[in-house]
Parts: sequence; structure tokens; C-alpha cells
Amino acid sequence: MMQPGAPATGLSAPPQGAGPLFPEVGVVAVVAEPWGGMWLSRQQILSRLACYFHVVWVDPPRGWREAWRARAARPIGLSDATPPPASGFSVYRHGPLLPRFFKPRLLQEGTERARLRRARAVLSRRGCRRVLLYLWRPEFATALDQVAHDVSCYHIADEYTFADVEAPVSELERSVIARVDQVFIHSPALMEKKGGINPRTAQVTNGVDYAAFAADAPEPEDLRDVPRPRAGYVGRIKVQLDWDLLAALAQRRPEWSFVFVGPLGFLGDRRAQQEALFARPNVHYLGAKPVGEIPGYTRHVDVGLLSYALNNYTRYIFPLKLHEFLAAGRPVVGSDIRSLRDFEGVVRIARSVDEWDAAIAAALAPEAQGPAAVEQRRRVARRHDWGALVERIAGTLCERLGGDYPERFRALAGAPPTE
Repeated sequence: MMQPGAPATGLSAPPQGAGPLFPEVGVVAVVAEPWGGMWLSRQQILSRLACYFHVVWVDPPRGWREAWRARAARPIGLSDATPPPASGFSVYRHGPLLPRFFKPRLLQEGTERARLRRARAVLSRRGCRRVLLYLWRPEFATALDQVAHDVSCYHIADEYTFADVEAPVSELERSVIARVDQVFIHSPALMEKKGGINPRTAQVTNGVDYAAFAADAPEPEDLRDVPRPRAGYVGRIKVQLDWDLLAALAQRRPEWSFVFVGPLGFLGDRRAQQEALFARPNVHYLGAKPVGEIPGYTRHVDVGLLSYALNNYTRYIFPLKLHEFLAAGRPVVGSDIRSLRDFEGVVRIARSVDEWDAAIAAALAPEAQGPAAVEQRRRVARRHDWGALVERIAGTLCERLGGDYPERFRALAGAPPTE
């Protein structure tokens, strides 16, 4: 099985150790979480973008107290704690001398500038003459003035207000969107809300490591004793799940096994409901799993659940697990959120407990589990392979770099040159 996160692209990706296709271009990626743990869209995209350019993932700094307490345990500078998934990828971690300060402002800005310039210096040592600044949250706007770069990019992977009620685009985010050279947006609802601010905006959905999730995977040991049929949710266990719905389904269908795989996230006032649900005899919580083991769990449930509560936050999401379930050939039942409506040919959308019950029952029927239905789902997933999506991102960034980069990219992609 292909290692999740390994580069998969329509271009002639270089072999491990050969270097990126555009070795003179580097990316400073400013992200909200340290490298490692559960893979999200930024891990999937930036690891594959390293087939094209050198990429430095800049771990977020810790507060000064935490940084000094952890100084002996956390490596400074380039990290080799996690093997890089592509030859042009590396992780930069800050030491205790450059922690995050919140005040005074001059100290805050000075340490931020020093951190970013050190990360950029990694690219300079690798021969990068052009630098792309890739921002993943609106609060990283100050980086636009802190480090020299040729092209700036902002990737909107979420509704960053995280609010249950509708909120306008903040002035901070609006200014970032308007200022950068390129914007990428995951979901159609976010595209409708924010896509008109900057004319250089492209929608790139979440994708799937198709080879990993479509391959035969052994049934995980802790799943073998879970009775079938199995309805599974694979992902972070969080407050945005529809806990009322899940409790009603588990109570109504004791003959079905409801399987949850993933780390426990923020649950807020839903913690008691989560604990009560997981205590039921037909509910099986298997915990968080390493990245490489996730395809086995996705492959060996009978129905994939995208069971989100309907609110302002979830209307904007694009579930990362959608195409992973489809690549595994699994039928999917989901809530009525905007991003799933575009996939009603391969996703059953349910709006009430009765509809969910009927949709899961239909997904368990022999015709829904048969080879024709499996292939239909996989055809959709193949079109959303991360390799193809990142190829689009890399091509767009080459357009922004200008000069001969667009022509070089088209030549590498095998496309006919422009007139």
C-alpha cells in the first residue's frame, strides 16, 4: 500500500532524493499546528507540493514559558523527527530563544520576523532564488510584512470564526484575501461567501490519497470482533457531530455496530452525550490511529457516516473523509451540508432520524455493496486524488511566478505550449 502522504501526481514526480521539479523555488508555509499527528489538508497539500518546490513547514512557536520548559525535548531548527514525505520537504521548529510573545508589540513583531527569516534562510541555503509565502490562517497576515517573498498565497480550509451562527467576513480576513497574490478555497459555500473578494481565487476541494484508500488493506485487529453491519465515522471526534442523531440511531438499531475511529477533540457541552453514546453496547470507539493505518478502518466499515449537526460552521465544511470513503468503495450517508449536495450521485443525504435510518439500510443493501456501485464511487474519488489537486495548485502558483514558469510547468505536465 502506498504510504499516506507520499507524492502522487500527474507530472513526472522526481524520485526520493532527486529534489523538486523547480529547485530554485521555495515555499515558506505558515501553519497553525506542529507537523505530525492527524493529517489534515495542509499536510496532504504541502507534502505533495514538495515535488515541485522546496517546502519549509514552519511549526507554530510556543509561548515563552512553554518553550523554555520544553527546550530539552523539542529539537531546534530543521527537524528529522518525522521522515519527510518528499525530497523537498522539511519542518522548521523554533527554539526557546524565539518563543511567541503577546506584548510588548515590538518584541512580538521582532521575534516573529526573526522566526520567519530563519525559516526563509533554509530555502536560501538550498539554492532557492524565488520564494512563495503560503499562509493558512488569517491571523498570519503580519507575515506578509515580515519576510521577503515573491508571491503570496492564502489557503482557506475552514470557516475560521468557528461560529454556530452566521458571521460576516472579518476585516482581518478580508484584508488578507484582498492583498495576497493567490487564494485557494476548499468548499463551495466558502467560495460563495469569500470568492468574490480577490479575482485570483480558485476552488480546490479536499481530496484523497487514492492509491492508499483504494488498495486492499487488512482488517485491523481491533475491528475484527466488531459485529457487522458496521456504520463508521473516521476522523476527529468533535462537537460539530450530530450527537442527538447518533444517539437516536444507536438506540433504534441495536443490531448495527456504530464504529468511531479518531482522536477526541473539543466537545464542549456535548461531552456527556459523547460519553453516554460510547457506553452503549453497539457503539465501538477504537481511538486515534497512526496515519498509515487509517485506510484499513475506512475499508472495513460497511457504511461511511458524515453525520454533522447543521449550523453556520458546518455549512462551510468540506469533509476530508468524503473521498476517502469513496476511494475505499464504501457507501456514504451524510448530513445536508452544501459540499455534499454536489455528490448526491454517490452520497445519500439524510435530514431526519427516519431518513438516516432508511439511508443506512439502503446503503447496506446488496446492490449498494456490489462491484458496480463500488466502481462508481471510485471513479468520483479518482478525480479528486490529492496528486491531481496539488498539480493544479502548483500550476497556478507557477502562473503567479510569471516569466517562463507557466511554460515550463506546461512542458512538464505534457500540455501543448501556448501560442
